[in-house]
Amino acid sequence: MRFSLAGRHFTRMIAGVLSLWLILGTLINASAAQTTLVIGDQARILRSLLEASGVLQGIPYQIRWANFQGAAPLFEAQRADAVDTSYAGDLPVLQALAGGVNLKIILTEVSSGKGNGIVVPANSPINSVNDLRGQQVVVSSAAGSISQNLLYLALEKAGLSRQDAKIRFVLPVDASAAFNSGQIKAWAVFDPYLAVAQQNGGRLITDASKLTSSFSFLTATTQSLADPAKQQAIKDFAVRVRQARLWALSHPQQYAESYAKLSHLPPATAKLITSRAATDSRSVTTEDLTSLQSTADRFYHYGILPDKINVNDHAIKGFL
Repeated sequence: MRFSLAGRHFTRMIAGVLSLWLILGTLINASAAQTTLVIGDQARILRSLLEASGVLQGIPYQIRWANFQGAAPLFEAQRADAVDTSYAGDLPVLQALAGGVNLKIILTEVSSGKGNGIVVPANSPINSVNDLRGQQVVVSSAAGSISQNLLYLALEKAGLSRQDAKIRFVLPVDASAAFNSGQIKAWAVFDPYLAVAQQNGGRLITDASKLTSSFSFLTATTQSLADPAKQQAIKDFAVRVRQARLWALSHPQQYAESYAKLSHLPPATAKLITSRAATDSRSVTTEDLTSLQSTADRFYHYGILPDKINVNDHAIKGFL
């Protein structure tokens, strides 16, 4: 008899626990449905990828896109907690961290580096990096950009110092107009602006594929990650970014067509941009952070980063 009563009590207890989990699950799902992520993007690169792939269908939260012409204004928005995530290259992420932006690196994307280069006008007498001695080189978008990293590495490889070129920082939209009107002798810039310059007759003298590993990172603010509902949504979004990248690698034509439509660029320009986009998307690895640490140490040595950064303190390995 005692066994029977205990069994009934146990059954009632299990039923109560299951009811509680169902209630909690409903609350969590309702919370996710009410959650809105503000996704920071540059030149609609990320948005075009995710929309073309279809991976955003059926997401259990809301998305608002915030588009920026470069990483510097994007990270200013992240500093103000106006965006939940950002997508940018390695040095801009380091610059943001050095500037006090509270973020975590949650996803790595790897590319060939061909979408980050130095371009000159078609009729320019500049034929190699060596010819940049004494010349003004415009770098987009601001100090701490991936193109600054490229330029410094290119000068070093050519046996030149950073002081041998006259470096000036200009946001890419303004620089693009100046380049097309012949006001810029050499421009270190990234896609889509690099591809537009090339399609308009610009001549490439080098790109990052010849100089360094090229990483981009998806990051999230620590404030957003501290919110359980947002953290759940951010993790789901990061998984979808990876799925979209794998789709793009197997559907290059569809990806190019979608990007052309969203960006209003000519199909040939869009195809060039998407053909040299990331080739891998993954959880952050120890090797990724070792490479990023090397870049951080180098730019601290240059005096570009004001403080030493331990990148391991600002990354979540295995977030996906």
